[in-house]
Amino acid sequence: MTTKLIKKLKPSLAALFLGLSVSASAADIPLDRIVAIVNDDIVLQSELSEREAIIKSRLNAQGRGLPDEQTLQNQVLDRLILDNIQLQLGKERGIRISDSELNASIERIAASSKLTLDQFRQALIAEGQDYAQVRQQIRNEMLIQRIQQRIVNSRINVSQQEIDNFLSSHQGEQANTESYNISQILIAVPLQATSKMLQAAQKQADSISAQLKAGADFAETAIAQSKGPNALKGGEIGWRKLNELPEEFATVIKKLKQGEFSAPLRSPSGFHILKVNDKQGGNVQLVDQVKVRHILLSPNEIRSAAQTRREIDAIYQKLQQGVPFEELAKQLSDDPASGSLGGDLGWAQPGQMVPEFEEVMFDTQKGEISAPFESRFGWHILKVEDRRQQDMSEEMKTNQARATIRQRKFNEELQNWLREIRSQAYIELK
Repeated sequence: MTTKLIKKLKPSLAALFLGLSVSASAADIPLDRIVAIVNDDIVLQSELSEREAIIKSRLNAQGRGLPDEQTLQNQVLDRLILDNIQLQLGKERGIRISDSELNASIERIAASSKLTLDQFRQALIAEGQDYAQVRQQIRNEMLIQRIQQRIVNSRINVSQQEIDNFLSSHQGEQANTESYNISQILIAVPLQATSKMLQAAQKQADSISAQLKAGADFAETAIAQSKGPNALKGGEIGWRKLNELPEEFATVIKKLKQGEFSAPLRSPSGFHILKVNDKQGGNVQLVDQVKVRHILLSPNEIRSAAQTRREIDAIYQKLQQGVPFEELAKQLSDDPASGSLGGDLGWAQPGQMVPEFEEVMFDTQKGEISAPFESRFGWHILKVEDRRQQDMSEEMKTNQARATIRQRKFNEELQNWLREIRSQAYIELK
């Protein structure tokens, strides 16, 4: 593997995952110790050192300044503790990432750098990294995302009345207007914050705002001081439309120019300073649609989770051998509505399927059959029959409204849930 190829790989890894690898220097630590007890689990010094080395490497590659050693270490440890709590909750609920899902994700990461899976593995080894540990870290990142989607989404309900109200509102009229790439610095407050705590948080937020006005770099300040889940990414939240944000945030964001940041804003989570990194778009009239079939197998009283996995793998092997997809869907799919139609789901579009299904659907090429993957409904295999761009329809507007409302609620509820699980966990720093 050439040095040029390895250098080409690094940005892709850094961009897609917070921590995928173990640095050689961290692996050389002769002794280990416990730095935190989290419920019935522990965080080791080696884990902290490994993740800290990864963050430093990524930030250096992006040309961003680093906070002092203690501040960075505290931020990384805070993230490790929160990750640990989430992974424990996922284990309790039986949430998992299958090997086939993991392999498919790694293949997509490799392909994004124009590498084969073997080239990807060899590049990591050439960098002195442990491929097995890289796989486990990717699995953990996928697990945390799935845990958040399942648990937080289960706390959210979107009614038809909310959809109707949204479509008739000014926000609904703005649904296809500009998108904003946003970053934030969050000064968090506890669930049952006292007035003294709120005053201290307000004072800290005002101090940070003054630092930014004096020329401090927003991303570097977020890395050092934000308590938001995206702190170690420079606070970047990503692209959002105004109607996906709380109304008080949207009101402020639409007044900001590119590169500008807000005064501290109060929410139940704490005090936020928002920055507009970029703007784009407006009035999109076309939507990508995929004509898709699927086969679903769900665990039940008769068939265990392990049996379900074996059976979906057997179906996949039959498909690879040329058995018609429609035939197997009619015979074996646990989705009665689509199964009777040979697995036909018709034309699907963003916001219509669960996230796990959409991710595979949009990554699968026309005419191809996906590897088995898991969602909260069970195990799926899908076949993409066609793709098209379609003019926005009333049905699409309704689906988009539902997805927008759910996304807005998800963003708010995720913060509440993360604070709850942190406050309920037993945490002892050593």
